[in-house]
Amino acid sequence: MTAFATAAAAALEIPEVPDPARMYRETGARLRTAMVDNGVDALVLLGNGNVVYATGASWPLLDAGLSHVERPVAIVLADDEHPHLFMPFREGASSETQLPGDHIHPPLYLEFDEGVEHFAKVLADLLPPKATVAVDELTGAMRRAADRLFPSGPPTDAAPVLGAAKLVKTVDQIACIRRACRITEEAAAEVQKAIVPGVRQIDLSGQFVRRAFELGATANMLEAIWQVMPATRAEGTWTTHGDLALPLLTTERELRAGDVLWTDVSITYHGYCSDWGRTWLVGQDPTPRQQDQFRQWREILDAVLEVTRAGATSGDLARAAIAANGGRKPWLPHFYLGHGIGTNAAEMPMIGTDLGEEFDDNFVFPAGMALVLEPVVWEDGTGGYRGEEIIVITEDGYLPLTDYPYSPYGD
Repeated sequence: MTAFATAAAAALEIPEVPDPARMYRETGARLRTAMVDNGVDALVLLGNGNVVYATGASWPLLDAGLSHVERPVAIVLADDEHPHLFMPFREGASSETQLPGDHIHPPLYLEFDEGVEHFAKVLADLLPPKATVAVDELTGAMRRAADRLFPSGPPTDAAPVLGAAKLVKTVDQIACIRRACRITEEAAAEVQKAIVPGVRQIDLSGQFVRRAFELGATANMLEAIWQVMPATRAEGTWTTHGDLALPLLTTERELRAGDVLWTDVSITYHGYCSDWGRTWLVGQDPTPRQQDQFRQWREILDAVLEVTRAGATSGDLARAAIAANGGRKPWLPHFYLGHGIGTNAAEMPMIGTDLGEEFDDNFVFPAGMALVLEPVVWEDGTGGYRGEEIIVITEDGYLPLTDYPYSPYGD
């Protein structure tokens, strides 16, 4: 860790081990404050990451839990310091969060009409008359029964409430993300040793997941990506936007000497995500042209970091990246230069999307926001370079949370 990083960590007083009970209290207070600021009396949360954020529950599926039949649901009331958690198994409601027993309930089945009929009774018992309700998701069955579920009027979107609450991280949330990064990097180091011709992509996934859970991961956030990049766009998978395809599913393909791998993995620790990526080569060192691409990627990252601090905007970072890349956007058209991170691997803000420059220029970074930077450098004939770095915005700069070498391109 650099001297700046050490000083920034000390200024933030990030604990080596997070305090789950304190994190639960502080995130709950932020969530209820955002509810009051937005005139919301109750939140109904179905998104796994949002439920984990609001309740402190341990849920092993997160994004992989999009098979919706069984999943946690949370109801947060602005005048109740504890959310109500509806959970398929009580073990996921950790005692460390101090969630009272009378706020932990059996599961809800909101994909089915019968389950929604029961949910209508639950809401009637919990919500005050004429409550203003915001939701993050609605199932088809919920939409069909909307008049019965929300008799005082259609629910509003929970995104403004959640976005305001989740943007700035507490020190314990940062500690969780940092620990998730360390687990990821240690597991990735084991995988990198196995990168030889003949190994299958799925074997790398199995090795990574096994090691990550041995090190204390709570969940595997996404299917690990070990994508073999084509030498040219023309040789790659067809896309609607005409550019590179990313990500592609991991297969049983055996790696070959000279393959260029773009890697992307994410696990959680206490519900908070890592997001890790590097470019690896199979069985050989980079060519001079490939090495030049890495140097260009590093120059772009350094230019972005140079302008990164509290008070900067997404637009400032995007312009710095474009300028360092000779006036061209150094990210794929369907992706972004960077994004937030927390209980989801990608949260707001998304930097450089089709939301446009006005959005980017109006998104001002506060101190304590966690950000993933992932520029891409590509030209036909090389396989390109992509990597990811996680930082926390500070008043005078940033604190790096990732610390993985760039081999075989550099230290």
